[in-house]
Amino acid sequence: MKNNLPKFHPKHLTWLMPLILSGIMSGAISCFNLLLNKGLVDGFFSLWLHAWSLSWLMAFPLILVMLPLVRKFLMQFVEMPK
Repeated sequence: MKNNLPKFHPKHLTWLMPLILSGIMSGAISCFNLLLNKGLVDGFFSLWLHAWSLSWLMAFPLILVMLPLVRKFLMQFVEMPK
């Protein structure tokens, strides 16, 4: 079975990877914090989706801004192969 889905150009990895990673991380952390603070309450899924959407709304732009700065900072400590 062949995959006929359209593919993104590699240049889009600069925003696609942070989009997916920020979604996964903000979802996991918001779920963990909600479980820790409220427990498994009625309407948990709805509460979690709301918390996740707010977290993701903050996380994605933050990663887009911080990633180049962190990369530049870390390049001071990484020796690139020749």
